Amino acid sequence: MSALEKAIEGAKSRDARVVMPEMEDARIAAAAKQLRADGICEPVGLGDNMDAYVAALVEARGVKEALARRMLSRPLFRAAAMVAVGEADAMVAGAVASTKKVIEAASIGIGLAEGVSVASSFFLMRFPDGREVIFSDCGLNVDPNAEDLAAIAQASERSGAALLGDARVALLSFSTGASGTGPSVDKVREAAEATGYVGPVQGDAALSPDVAAKKGLGNGDANVLVFPSLDAGNIAYKLAQELAGAQALGPILQGFRKPVCDLSRGATVRDIVDATAVSLALG
Repeated sequence: MSALEKAIEGAKSRDARVVMPEMEDARIAAAAKQLRADGICEPVGLGDNMDAYVAALVEARGVKEALARRMLSRPLFRAAAMVAVGEADAMVAGAVASTKKVIEAASIGIGLAEGVSVASSFFLMRFPDGREVIFSDCGLNVDPNAEDLAAIAQASERSGAALLGDARVALLSFSTGASGTGPSVDKVREAAEATGYVGPVQGDAALSPDVAAKKGLGNGDANVLVFPSLDAGNIAYKLAQELAGAQALGPILQGFRKPVCDLSRGATVRDIVDATAVSLALG
């Protein structure tokens, strides 16, 4: 059974409520109908329990009441507040709104999980040959420092374990081991030393046992690939889509108290359905 199939089966057993604040978009409306028909979750629109939402922002997030009411006039913030008060178990948005706006609403309305220092994102990449690999971070952190990169890798390992069962993390670079130097490879090396994950390692050595043996680092069996920058991650996932025919589910946000999915604005109905199931698997 694939990671996606496991996520769908797991979501069906949860009977989760997922707030989708962009129901005016035809793709979201169609995906909500499909999610309900398939029994994956119960999609819900925006609620109107404004006093409870205001209280959640005031008490938990320290927002002034007048500001909270203004914020809750925006759909994304109201959706996040619904998750905060327990009216929804997860939030799925981004088909219309930008990543920046989804992150802002989730950060204020839901907040980071305990012990998490930086929010990040990943894609579950599904290749035509059946391989499933996590790519992180491809949608949020532009140029993480070594500490942030280590936190992203740790969050990605947790996501990988939830979806793939056995998460094998590689911190990617243009250099393997001690073969290269420079600011980008140095920060990857520092993050690898802090976490114990394989790195710095080039993509071929991360994925090929033969190349890993020749270069003397790792086993070449990684299934969680952590990129050193948003440039590298974003370029890589889009090339995998266009040249290898991979399906990219996400970006799925990680590090928040409750599941949040930031959809690509080019997402299809099938992508939205699948990404929702994947998000719920992390809950």
